[in-house]
Amino acid sequence: MATVFQENIAPQHEKITVQLTKEDYLPAVDKALKVYGKKASIPGFRAGMVPAGVIRKMYGQSVFSDEVLRVAGTKLEEHLVANKAEIFARPIPAEGQAQMNFDVNNPTDFTFEFEIGTRPDFTIPLLSGSETVPLHKIIVSDEMLRDEIEKLQYKAGEMTEPETVTSEHNVLNVVFDEVDTDGNLIEGGIKKDNSLLVKYFTPALQSQLMGKKAEDTLVFNLKNTFDEKLLPAILKDLGLNPTDEAAKDKSFKMTITKVGLIEKVELGKEMYEKIYPGRGLETEEEFATILKEEIERYWESQSRIRLHNELFEKLVHETPIEMPVKFLKRWMSVGGETYKSPDQVDKEYGSFEHQLRWQLISDKVIAENKITVEKEELEDAARMQIMSYFGQQGHMPQMNDDWFEPFIQKQMADQKFVDELYNKIITEKLFYVLEQKVNLMEQLVSLDEFIKLPSSHHHHH
Repeated sequence: MATVFQENIAPQHEKITVQLTKEDYLPAVDKALKVYGKKASIPGFRAGMVPAGVIRKMYGQSVFSDEVLRVAGTKLEEHLVANKAEIFARPIPAEGQAQMNFDVNNPTDFTFEFEIGTRPDFTIPLLSGSETVPLHKIIVSDEMLRDEIEKLQYKAGEMTEPETVTSEHNVLNVVFDEVDTDGNLIEGGIKKDNSLLVKYFTPALQSQLMGKKAEDTLVFNLKNTFDEKLLPAILKDLGLNPTDEAAKDKSFKMTITKVGLIEKVELGKEMYEKIYPGRGLETEEEFATILKEEIERYWESQSRIRLHNELFEKLVHETPIEMPVKFLKRWMSVGGETYKSPDQVDKEYGSFEHQLRWQLISDKVIAENKITVEKEELEDAARMQIMSYFGQQGHMPQMNDDWFEPFIQKQMADQKFVDELYNKIITEKLFYVLEQKVNLMEQLVSLDEFIKLPSSHHHHH
């Protein structure tokens, strides 16, 4: 009879030994060979009438090894279920596992050794409420409001196409090509189209741009070229990390493809209707009030994103969790579809453990607070997402349209779509719970102060 025993070899790291006797697997081998005999189609023999000796000679060795491994796996699984083991991933063969010699003609006893990493028990100090976490509230200044009004005056204006750059209000359609420090194009480097106002460049670059026309080029270093408020957006648009100092040092050749100029419109009912159609705005005061509320909502959402990133980092780095590092590194090396060398594992382990810690913490918070996502919530979210998509294309659907509900149900049959929706909703609910459990303190800051706040290391996903 099979025996299974478990021993601890390090914190959260266990070895499970499965010992099989011949009696544990031979009946399964015989049964599998009989099934082969009934199904085998071999020339010279009627279907289902192939002699057992022929079947054993042709398939015996592979069936023997398959059944021994299957029975060992079954015994391991039964042990894990019986002991309600909470493990990180599928078990892996133990480091000292002896080489097996499967011989159908010489059945013997087998010993299999597996390793598992068990999920640790831990507490989350940050959620005790003893530490204060700042929630930044950005003050929308008169200057911010004036700048935004001016931007909208240009947005609502008419575009002309002068031959040359003459003003900070010129719009440039450009192509960015990554170059080295000598201005030579980097093969396979970043290439990106963009459209920018001249005023977004530093004063020195603005001076160089005056008089430029289509097909003219400039070579520059990113961090010396753009206003510090705009640089993060430029980096992001180029596919670079806005917090990476090395990325800010990259150089580009900018080729102007078109010069435009937007004529600024006067403030008045016509402009207000163009920006906020159907609102019936009459005065500059009404327009400014709605715009200020919109700006406040935008920066409140940015503050929330920053808060969530801060909570993510604090939870991951300040929650004491004892991880089975040796097991996890071996699992990364041999537990996946492809083998990873020790050097590869060492390079990837930090990021891997970072996300694994977050998974443990978020699973714990979700379980303890009984956070769930119902089917109706997924369907409602799908409807809103699809309506938003079609709305952006200028074709806002109605929920009573004949095609709309069947389209939603078709989307809900796409598991990838549903998984993405589920992750979005559960993450939103998780951070709502976290906000209730930490000691938040609102701090009023200017936009400049907010932008200059130290960046968190990573972003949550």
